[in-house]
Amino acid sequence: MKAAIVVFPGTNRERDMALALQRVTGAKPAMLWHRDAALPAGTDLVVLPGGFSYGDYLRCGAMAAQSPIMQAVKDHAARGGHVLGVCNGFQILCEAGLLPGALLRNASLRFLSMDCHMRVERTDTPYTSRFQRGAVFRATMAHGDGNYFADDATLDRLEGEGLVALRYATSAGEVTADANRNGAARSIAGILSPNLRVLGLMPHPENQVDPAIDGTDGLPMFESLAETLAAA
Repeated sequence: MKAAIVVFPGTNRERDMALALQRVTGAKPAMLWHRDAALPAGTDLVVLPGGFSYGDYLRCGAMAAQSPIMQAVKDHAARGGHVLGVCNGFQILCEAGLLPGALLRNASLRFLSMDCHMRVERTDTPYTSRFQRGAVFRATMAHGDGNYFADDATLDRLEGEGLVALRYATSAGEVTADANRNGAARSIAGILSPNLRVLGLMPHPENQVDPAIDGTDGLPMFESLAETLAAA
């Protein structure tokens, strides 16, 4: 698996993401600057990591979505390439039109920095194949604008086409209002593109890939990617 991570002004999770990917592949991903115009030849996976691109001015991810590198990311996705956006990366994917909807201010109007749990809604995707359906895993949320929003028609389409990948839940897998800390519509934590190759999610699975640091709850996501792309 040949991965590339895009770095924007204000990105701060690129090293965590690189370590997570290197853990499952043994290879260091390429680091791309937002002003680059092309992806390295043979790139399988592009990652838009977390942080505060452009200081979250205007709207979170809106300025980053206009960066030169994003045309190459869009072209990669159009060819069927894999793209993962986490936290600010999810915001950028929505602002760039690669995923529907938008990430609004948290319902509490407060920045949330805490653990949460997500329930895996389907396992036949490149990002979730190493999970059991209905499995619950812990991840870290760190965002002020993580409240996923879309109109009812879009939400119904996402549900009907099975494009909700992850949903906020209790540690027992129950979808409740209390478990949905940011107020996301229908407790949606992550969504997929129709071809299942683009995933955006708000919490940070890359925080939980090392047993010596904070456990390995998030590791199956990266193992899923490595396994899928190695077989491609």
